[in-house]
Amino acid sequence: MFRSLRTLALAFASLLFITSPAAVLAADLSMADYKYVLHISDMDPSKQELILNNAANLLEAYPPGAVEVEIVAYGPGLRLMFANNVNAQRLDALSQSGVRFTACGNTLKGMTKQLGEEPKLNPVAKVVPGGIVRIGELVKRGYIYVKP
Repeated sequence: MFRSLRTLALAFASLLFITSPAAVLAADLSMADYKYVLHISDMDPSKQELILNNAANLLEAYPPGAVEVEIVAYGPGLRLMFANNVNAQRLDALSQSGVRFTACGNTLKGMTKQLGEEPKLNPVAKVVPGGIVRIGELVKRGYIYVKP
């Protein structure tokens, strides 16, 4: 019996070392019942407006704190998150309501090379290494994927 308890204790202790702090930080600690990731990858102004409308509608549909919304932009859709985009004030307002905006770092590098300088992003946009990777991470964590 002592040997079984010792084996169990060693197994538990090894699990503590396997779980890295990064893995704990990556866990979704959200209390929201509903989580949505909205994807934009083209620069069509009507689609930019649609995705912002979708985010606003989600916030209105649920009680405060019951929904999380993240908009991920890559490719030509990254222009939605340019500082001089006509929707900049809407991004600011939605951000203040809790919507997160994520910009693809790969696209940003490509646009920088193409434009000769790095485009200035809206301050609410957070750059991640890859937009498509971010979408995958969020879907794996239970987010509902929407591409209008």
